[in-house]
Amino acid sequence: MKALILAAGRGTRVQPLTHTLPKPMIPIVHKPVIELLVDQLRRHGFDEIVVNTSYLAPQIEGYFRDGHRFGVQMAYSFEGVERDGVLIDEPLGSAGAMQKIQLHSGFFDDTFLVVCGDALVDLDLGALLQFHRQRRAVATVALKRLPAEQLSNYGVAVVDGDGRISEFQEKPAPETARSDLANTGIYLFEPAIFNRIPKDRVYDIGGELLPALARDGQRIYGAELPFTWLDIGRLEDYHRVVMQAMAGEVPGFDLPGRAIRPGLRVGPNVRANFNRISTCGPVYIAGSAEVGNDCKLIGPVVVGAGAAIEPGVTVESSIVLDHTRVGSGAEVRNKVVGPRFCFAADGTVLDGRHTDTAWLFSDARSVLPPLTVEQRRIVSGLLDAIAA
Repeated sequence: MKALILAAGRGTRVQPLTHTLPKPMIPIVHKPVIELLVDQLRRHGFDEIVVNTSYLAPQIEGYFRDGHRFGVQMAYSFEGVERDGVLIDEPLGSAGAMQKIQLHSGFFDDTFLVVCGDALVDLDLGALLQFHRQRRAVATVALKRLPAEQLSNYGVAVVDGDGRISEFQEKPAPETARSDLANTGIYLFEPAIFNRIPKDRVYDIGGELLPALARDGQRIYGAELPFTWLDIGRLEDYHRVVMQAMAGEVPGFDLPGRAIRPGLRVGPNVRANFNRISTCGPVYIAGSAEVGNDCKLIGPVVVGAGAAIEPGVTVESSIVLDHTRVGSGAEVRNKVVGPRFCFAADGTVLDGRHTDTAWLFSDARSVLPPLTVEQRRIVSGLLDAIAA
């Protein structure tokens, strides 16, 4: 069966993670979000996949290529232009992306799936398809019941007893929400839908297409099925999801590396004297990373590929991204640290591009002088301030 993965957006709400990565390529421990999604689609028989790309498109296209090594067939629909050797992203909106692909080849010739490339789900797609066909729907939306305080981050649907949708609200305030059923960005469509999508402008599924169909009384349904939905819409979501993955709470996710002691897994070419390092799992240290003596790693902890944790560092409930150096003596708790930024579990950001923090965290591939005693004191103070 055929599917479209939406992957064109800039991911502005998860900057600075997306300064150098398209949002679907953000890693969950060791795999991009979108790779976990491709695995899910393959397991449910969706083996012909088109990905719409725009922002930093070559990173997605170069990673997956034709999809063969992932057990699927993949192609790409780029939204933008090339000027003087530079790709300029010009996304068309989620519904506009569908229409561009259809106009190009008529690819969607039967019931097809559309999913966002930045969420982890374990939805039974076969059950969703059965729901869709039993109701002879032109469109079916997977819905998830959420607490009132979260509804303003999503569109919500008003449904009747059979699941037929009569109304949508886009990101309502809790006191005005007419439903607590959130649109998860997982859709089944019939090809007839393309008669309702403009061919000459940006057009969105959740904000424009579905509300228009509801107003016109079209057969659109919402399926509330039991499934895990982990949306990485904000920085705090990223920290939370990785912590859940490390703790074994993400369905279908297996920790990489080999176990060398209870709760500790490592990749190849790791440099560390584990007799001089304290660990309390779950901890994963990726390949070619380095961890100095007298460090404490209190899980869940991820140390990314090629990262360098200098002696005497404490890392607790945190993620150290690939090629990140953490300066000697630092205490990193409930944070995500990258070569040029650090943010706390609540999303508070310290951006190294605008602050002199090279002695606190930097690219492990760069050469820096050792920290002075005073700099180490300031390191601890800055990290404490982020946590406060």
